[in-house]
Amino acid sequence: MEAFTPAEQQILDRYFTNSDQSVFGLINLPEVVKGALFARYSRSPKSLRRLFLDEFHRDPAQGVAALAEAEIAPREAMGQSRAEKLYEKVFTEYGDDSVAQLGGAHLACEDITNVLTKIIERPRLASYLEQSTRYIVYDQRREGDGHWKFRAPAEIGDPALRGKFYAVMDGLFTFYARLVRELQARYEEEFPRDAKTPLAPWQASIRAKACDVARGLLPAAVLSNVGVYGSGQAYEMMLLRMFAHPLAEARECAATMLAELRKIIPAFLRRVDMPERGGRWSAYYADVHARMTDAAAGLDLTQFGGRPEVDLVEWDPSGEEKVAAAALFEYTDAPSASLEAAVGTMDADAKAALLAAYVGERTNRRHRPGRAFERTDYKFDCVTDYGCFRDLQRHRMLTIEWQPLGTSLGYKTPEDLSLVPGSADEWNRHMEQAAALASEVRTAHGGLVAQYGVPFAYKIRFTMQMNAREAMHLLELRTQEQGHTEYRRVCNRMFELIRDKAEHRLLADAMKYIDPTSYDLGRLHAEKRTHARLEAQAGA
Repeated sequence: MEAFTPAEQQILDRYFTNSDQSVFGLINLPEVVKGALFARYSRSPKSLRRLFLDEFHRDPAQGVAALAEAEIAPREAMGQSRAEKLYEKVFTEYGDDSVAQLGGAHLACEDITNVLTKIIERPRLASYLEQSTRYIVYDQRREGDGHWKFRAPAEIGDPALRGKFYAVMDGLFTFYARLVRELQARYEEEFPRDAKTPLAPWQASIRAKACDVARGLLPAAVLSNVGVYGSGQAYEMMLLRMFAHPLAEARECAATMLAELRKIIPAFLRRVDMPERGGRWSAYYADVHARMTDAAAGLDLTQFGGRPEVDLVEWDPSGEEKVAAAALFEYTDAPSASLEAAVGTMDADAKAALLAAYVGERTNRRHRPGRAFERTDYKFDCVTDYGCFRDLQRHRMLTIEWQPLGTSLGYKTPEDLSLVPGSADEWNRHMEQAAALASEVRTAHGGLVAQYGVPFAYKIRFTMQMNAREAMHLLELRTQEQGHTEYRRVCNRMFELIRDKAEHRLLADAMKYIDPTSYDLGRLHAEKRTHARLEAQAGA
């Protein structure tokens, strides 16, 4: 290992997790310094710690020590100014936009509508965690104004229309709160707790089942919380698109996010609101949106008819052979074309044996084969209720595109409403009222604003394109017994289409943890496992 003097070790101990091992972490440094170090690192023969000592620490031109002090103590304007200068130097001398991939920040966005959560989450290069509608009951009114947890879009300025929006939303939430209580009471009777089941897991499962049914009443205007972690570059691209968005809530949130991020990673976001840089970029996105809106408005698509709820619309008939050839690639010195030709000469049993060897003995669903499964793709066209879409939209390692939420595709009415007399009729009445409101808002302000008043029970169209490896992950995960009934059904249908329509039966056979079984209290086993772990920890 490289030797450091005692004085150097004292410095390194403050900024690195160790000074005598080949793997170490960076601590107590601003994100811009970390990014600058790694950018310079790629063009230097020196070790990172030596590079830090020789070229960054105590160098007046870099001001790294002052920046580090500002990171530990309250950040001062002088520290921010030096960070800006350092980033500019790195950007000019060491690297390019990739420097902004090397620093990141955690950000919490609270009390934002579900419409906005989807705008924030649309880029897939960041990490997101959103408040769940399965574990939280939205039955509490807000302090102050007495309304439920929703927000009317700023675009609705007309007092009469705004008043109608509030009335319809209050009606949805009032029915939701009552329905959750009544469903819980019915489920407690239908699924009584046995002596072996602890009280807390049973209650949590009952509550989750009631929330699963009632969540269709929640409107897209319902408030949520989203935690975000992203690099400087991911935030930059997110904010540029948000500033270009037609909805006022997105633009206002972008301004707030930018202000807060500049307290953490200011240098990485310096271009976002510069008129000649980020301003032009956002203008480009806004122009494309306007052009495509006009282009789509001129199409007559009614003549082409509809599609099933879940349809496999694109796949490669030779997908299994290509996966088999890709599986061999790293174990030979032959080119891809030769391997594909070799696989083409195999009989069915030989191909099955080859793929079985590559998949191996999967003893749980987290054991997945390698990247050869990324060699073939599937594109699904889906129409599900908005609640189901929200659950599937969370997956990042695929290409997902969706249309604005509206009422033209109809809505779902849960079968379990039959357990509460009169609730199905009341459900339909609230859906019709929401559709009438959405029509008025659409006429006055357009379809994007109309989304706010549309309940989760209404259907939305989206496409999901994924390779076989991601399909294995998504479909096995989303068909587990604790999953929501709707997305379990959709994902089981996707599996069937891969097996039967694409005829990729060998790849389907590898997805051995698909679960088609129906469950009464799907969350119960998961809640019991969690309860047992907590009790074990408490006992320890």
